[in-house]
Amino acid sequence: MKDTALSSTHVALGAKMVPFAGYNMPVQYEGVNIEHQTVRDAVGVFDVSHMGEFLIEGPNALALIQKVSSNDASKLEIGKAQYSCLPNDDGGIVDDLIIYKIKEDTYLLVVNASNIEKDWNWISSKNDVGAEMRDLSEAYSLLAIQGPKAVEAMQSLTSHDLSAIKFYNFEVGDFAGIENVIISATGYTGSGGFEIYCKNSEVKQIWDSVFEAGADFGIKPIGLAARDTLRLEMGYCLYGNDIDDTTSPIEAGLGWVCKFNKDFTNSEALKAEKERSPERKLVAFKLDERGIPRHGYDIVDGNGNTIGNVTSGTMSPSLGIGIGMGYVPTVFSKVDSKIGIQVRKKRIPATVVKPPFYKG
Repeated sequence: MKDTALSSTHVALGAKMVPFAGYNMPVQYEGVNIEHQTVRDAVGVFDVSHMGEFLIEGPNALALIQKVSSNDASKLEIGKAQYSCLPNDDGGIVDDLIIYKIKEDTYLLVVNASNIEKDWNWISSKNDVGAEMRDLSEAYSLLAIQGPKAVEAMQSLTSHDLSAIKFYNFEVGDFAGIENVIISATGYTGSGGFEIYCKNSEVKQIWDSVFEAGADFGIKPIGLAARDTLRLEMGYCLYGNDIDDTTSPIEAGLGWVCKFNKDFTNSEALKAEKERSPERKLVAFKLDERGIPRHGYDIVDGNGNTIGNVTSGTMSPSLGIGIGMGYVPTVFSKVDSKIGIQVRKKRIPATVVKPPFYKG
């Protein structure tokens, strides 16, 4: 197991540490519900330094990114970021990622921790255009400062106007006494805030400054368990659960990041799938009775026939009901469709809903 630069800090704070994507990571501190609500109501800090960062540079950097990613990166301006995915050759997804345009001919790709090696090898295999590639994953840390009070709590740490950084925009500048930090208005919680990219040698200073600045705003460290419940309340996909090498971006509801005005890996097949409509779709559902849907539970029809399985599920801390996502035949995918979730020996009725579950 690898440690992040802050692993000893988490241990000192009493975090429960677990192996995740090859790293020792804090899964919770005080408890999932408390941490979840801290982010919804105030501000919390996640150490997500296990994520991967690739720098793609040179005159052919955009050409490579356009070939391997489904979204149209040519639309990016300096200071803007874009959610995208890496399709494979067989209709599935290598990974989902965020692409940042740092400057002309320089892009930062942020990928999932469990896929760093796979993604690097995949992109490298497609790099027949001579783009310069550097894997910065081992050298950089990432903090997600999330919640409605993040802007106010963090403003004293930077000369940049945090309230002026729009969603999926970023600045490169000073933060907590460190220069050349990426301050990005991104995150996976649906409660606003920032993600801070810095060198491993700088992250402890930034962490300490963040908690000092946020003391009057109820700031707390948040573990990965609450990150999962927060993202699920928003209906955001988690790689390895809701999307993987066998799920297409079209059936996963990610057709909006597939731009067919350009050629990219498997684009013709994906375009054809979108035009004919996929046979199954990823849906969001809420339980109509008390229960907790879990990953892997069967989704059934009115006769008890298995029609799919739960890819993500939890008891929503914000809503107090069981929520989840899973793939079902397209005929069951319309909003208000009735399905059932097999929770052990009991079939619990559920209703397909339009995400997000949490409306803010």
